[in-house]
Amino acid sequence: MTFDVAHLSAELDAHLADADDALASGFPGERASRQPVHTVYVPADRYDTGLVSQWGSEALATLDEHGGDDAAYAAVLGVPADLAGEVVPRVRAKLASEPIEDLRVDFEDGYGNRSDEQEDAAVDAAAAALRSSLAAGGAAPFHGIRFKSFEAPTRARGVRTLARFVEAVAVDGRLPDGFVVTLPKVTSVDQVEAMVVACGRLEAGLGLESGAIGFEIQVETPQSILGPDGTALVARMVHASAGRCTGLHYGTYDYSASCGIAAAYQSMEHPAADHAKAVMQVAAAGTGVRLSDGSTNLLPVGDRDRVHAGWALHARLVRRSLERGYYQGWDLHPAQLPSRYAATYAFYREGLPAAAERLRNYVGQVDSGVMDEPATARALADFVVRGLDCGAVDDAEVLELTGIDRARMDVLARRAR
Repeated sequence: MTFDVAHLSAELDAHLADADDALASGFPGERASRQPVHTVYVPADRYDTGLVSQWGSEALATLDEHGGDDAAYAAVLGVPADLAGEVVPRVRAKLASEPIEDLRVDFEDGYGNRSDEQEDAAVDAAAAALRSSLAAGGAAPFHGIRFKSFEAPTRARGVRTLARFVEAVAVDGRLPDGFVVTLPKVTSVDQVEAMVVACGRLEAGLGLESGAIGFEIQVETPQSILGPDGTALVARMVHASAGRCTGLHYGTYDYSASCGIAAAYQSMEHPAADHAKAVMQVAAAGTGVRLSDGSTNLLPVGDRDRVHAGWALHARLVRRSLERGYYQGWDLHPAQLPSRYAATYAFYREGLPAAAERLRNYVGQVDSGVMDEPATARALADFVVRGLDCGAVDDAEVLELTGIDRARMDVLARRAR
């Protein structure tokens, strides 16, 4: 060949160098760590050292009182009858061992406006309770706080709570593993940039490693989705976070109310909610920022009929979110845990046989009726890893079905630790 291909390649490399760097830094891919299946929000003045185990006990008590046998419970939640014997014992084991995967101590809407003295005292008490539960091994594996927003009326109080709590839980220049904070009601890219500044100042002032403080952006306002210039501000927010943003959490009721939706129709499945979450999903894709759906405030409490209705609704919404690629959501009451885990476990167990067969064929290069691409194989492995992480499936059955051990499955899912 007389044409100088090497020279052209070098020219293109130089031309695309900035674009290559921007792609690598802005879209690093999925995080390797486990993602919790939910976040539980608890008002700060109701949080104490034993809260996690208390929620588990209350959830089990509700299940004992209203669940009936495995088949009856599964039927209420829409779990296939042939999975009842696999799902329900796992739900009970989960509620006894790790009822809450992610806990957020709430100093925002759930706590309300108090005097500075009252909120300072609540910060100190909650931080002490978290330290105590961590020391005793009773804390949720993921935990943190939601503080008041960076809107002008609440900014000073939010920063004060954030700084006081972080200082109280930091030990020897380190924050607890799994610690994250939530920035609510974000209305501008500037607020995200301000949060980056605040994190940097706190780290320097408290002797923490740079980048130690990560934060979630709570999408509760239409301004986060569509800016005045017509752009999707949530995408710019992710990239303005200097790599500190760990998640985008949809706020069902604040967002719906801001869109003028009547209270009776505010829901995780309203078309306005689906639009917002679709924009969030595209904005987060490839960035390592994870998604969380919102909550339902129709709780499974009261008599058996009300509990069953609440469970059925919650389970359906959880399943709906999972099918749409939202692997996390909010829970507001202990009685929602049985439906959260039942719906989640059924989702992974129902999908495991087909995913396992496709992975076995892909790894073994077996001809089959489905020709999977590497990206699809990665998605299949990620599905299996998520099921393993939450307890829906276990290592032994995955190995038996796929011939792939956990270490290799993590590699396929790009979750290698």
